[in-house]
Amino acid sequence: MAGTVAPKVEPTHGPRPVKPTGDADDPRRVPWLKARPYKNGRTLRVVWWSGVEPCNVLDRVTVKETSKRVTVTLWEGPSSKAQNVACIEIAIQKSTTVKLRKPLGKRKVVDGARIR
Repeated sequence: MAGTVAPKVEPTHGPRPVKPTGDADDPRRVPWLKARPYKNGRTLRVVWWSGVEPCNVLDRVTVKETSKRVTVTLWEGPSSKAQNVACIEIAIQKSTTVKLRKPLGKRKVVDGARIR
């Protein structure tokens, strides 16, 4: 693609915090690496590997809570706002926070992208 410029990616220390954009084209489930509770177990910090924006944006996070487990599913895809953009092929560790309806307690946290 002549005349397109790849977005600048700055080095980071630790996962780069991101928020869902809600604008990805054809989002897909993305597996995450870890989900750690904080704020008295009312919030999870989820970490995963991704690509650069706008080619890989967090569209949404779905959470299903039961008495025994919390299933967290990350959804990613290219931003619908990205037009004629070339993105470098590099892995970036990202993180997002998820608020729970009830404190995590003894419930197990499950990756919804790994459930079929």
